[in-house]
Amino acid sequence: MTDAEKRLWGRLRKEALGYDFRRQHPLGPYVVDFVCLERKLVVEVDGGRHNLQPGLESDALRTGWLNERGYKVLRFWNNDALLRTDDVIETIWHALREPRTDLPPVMR
Repeated sequence: MTDAEKRLWGRLRKEALGYDFRRQHPLGPYVVDFVCLERKLVVEVDGGRHNLQPGLESDALRTGWLNERGYKVLRFWNNDALLRTDDVIETIWHALREPRTDLPPVMR
């Protein structure tokens, strides 16, 4: 894990936000940085290579594949995860609590 991923994992692990997150979890052909399977929420922490054309294209395909399977994807830059951790966690917290009409009733 990168330093940014380690920092974020320290704030997501052990149901710190009320939900279980897994790190480096396989979903189909991909391994996502973090996922809350219960809420179908993926959190990715991106470095500079994600801002170059091959990275942008790869991320778009990956996000599309995950969206087609009902996952919401949040992406954060490494710098934000390191320097604005509280803001990143707040965004994740709000995403966990927003209504999801595409989840089974017991998961809403």
